[in-house]
Amino acid sequence: MLPRLPPAAPGQRIGLYGGSFNPAHAGHRHVSLTALRRLRLDRIWWLVTPGNPLKDRGALAPLAERAALAEAVADDPRIAVTTVEAAIGVRYTRDTLRVLVRRRPDLRFVWIMGADSLATFHRWRGFREIAGLVPIAVVDRPGFTLAAPGAPAAAALRRFRVPERDAGRLAGLAPPAWVYLHGPRSDLSSTAIRRAADAGGA
Repeated sequence: MLPRLPPAAPGQRIGLYGGSFNPAHAGHRHVSLTALRRLRLDRIWWLVTPGNPLKDRGALAPLAERAALAEAVADDPRIAVTTVEAAIGVRYTRDTLRVLVRRRPDLRFVWIMGADSLATFHRWRGFREIAGLVPIAVVDRPGFTLAAPGAPAAAALRRFRVPERDAGRLAGLAPPAWVYLHGPRSDLSSTAIRRAADAGGA
């Protein structure tokens, strides 16, 4: 039996924001609030992953610890934190989306990622299939404003890019469809926070 998903009513527009959240921080919340407003979403689910296949898992805090901190940082009734990926035994976004779309075909999912992720999206397993499963929203990040839209995956999916002025329609569009959201940016990163913590404890 599949684990229980966060509650959602049929027809709702749900943002899916996956990551290690190692640790969760105000930048994650900023991206989520931006997406809620600009995409006209009803809810966002933070998918706290067991481990990113493209990152070193050696510095990864326990899943329960990361999820608990994510709950505290989210601090918004519209944001639900879930460890469903670990529960269903998947590590790749493609597989997660396959399950969610099959389990809740009545919801309008949107995958949310930072521009730093778009820069490496072509390295994700089945990135074209991911784009074909749900619309994607890319939120600008410092240092990636110019580089990310020219990345290999962005180039491959260029003809499916939606004008930013139409971001509010994204959740209702058939994939593939993606939008790049500009605006106020957060320069916080989990990597920098961990490095600062390590330096402070040295």
